[in-house]
Amino acid sequence: MLLEVAGRSVYGYTGGRPVQAAATGVIFIHGAQHDHSVWILQSRYLAHHGHAVLALDLPGHGRSSGPALSSVEALADWVLETIAAAGFKTCHLVGHSMGSLVALEAAARGGDRIASLSLLGAAAPMRVSQALLDAARDDEARAFDMINAWSHSGITPRPGCPGPGFSIFNQNRRLMERQVQGVLLNDFSACNAYEGALAAASAVRCPTLLVSGQRDLMTPPKAAAALISALQTAAGPAGLAPPVVVHIPDCGHAMMAEKPLEILHALKNFLARATAPV
Repeated sequence: MLLEVAGRSVYGYTGGRPVQAAATGVIFIHGAQHDHSVWILQSRYLAHHGHAVLALDLPGHGRSSGPALSSVEALADWVLETIAAAGFKTCHLVGHSMGSLVALEAAARGGDRIASLSLLGAAAPMRVSQALLDAARDDEARAFDMINAWSHSGITPRPGCPGPGFSIFNQNRRLMERQVQGVLLNDFSACNAYEGALAAASAVRCPTLLVSGQRDLMTPPKAAAALISALQTAAGPAGLAPPVVVHIPDCGHAMMAEKPLEILHALKNFLARATAPV
C-alpha cells in the first residue's frame, strides 16, 4: 500500500489483505537499518485473522522515500501523520528496537488515538556503543558484522538455519545491505540521542506490552526496567492494568526472526485482551 505523507511516498505492507480504514489498525514500526519485512509472519497472520495491518517502511528505508528522519520525535510525528493518511481513527502501535522508541513517543503524543502499545526489544535510554557508532560512520560492512553477532542469541546453530536453504544471519545481513548508505548512522544517532522515553512512558494512557529476549545483548531485559516502572506508575491513575511483561527464553535482539511464533503468540494474546469489551 502506497500513501503520501508530507509530499513523499510511504510504503506500508498490509499482510496481503485490503485495509479497512474504519477498523482499528495494527501499525508495525521496524528498527534501525530495517524495513517492514522483519514483521512478515506477525503482520500477515494478524491481517488474515481479523486485523487491519500496516507494517511501515520508515522514511528513507525500504520502499519509502527519503530522507531518513534524524530524531525519534520527528519519526513519532511522522507515524501519527501516516496513521491519519491511512484513514485510521485509532490504532495499536507495535515497535521493535528503535521502532519501540518511536512507538512509545507516538503513543504519548497520540492520546486516545492509540488503543494499545507493544514495545519489543526496548530500552530506556537506548545507548549505542561508541564502537558501533564509529563503525556505522566509517565502515558500514564492519558495523553489519557487529550487529549480526550481537543481535542473535547464539542458541540457533550458525549460520542460523531453521530450515533448508534459510539463514537468519544471511537474511539480516542482506536486509541491512539494501538500505541507503548513511541510514544506519542516522538511526543509531537518533536512538542514542533520545532522552524522552521515561517522560513519554509517563504520558501513555493505553494498555502496554513489553517483550524482551532473555539473551538480548543489544537491549537486555534489565535495560527496560526503568521504562516498565514508568509505565506501571502511569497505569494506576489512568485506571489501566499494569504493563504485560514477556521474556522470551533463548532469544536475542533479532526476536522476530529467532522466535517468530513466540512473538506472534505474545502479540496475539495481548491484542485480544486490549480489544476485549470492558
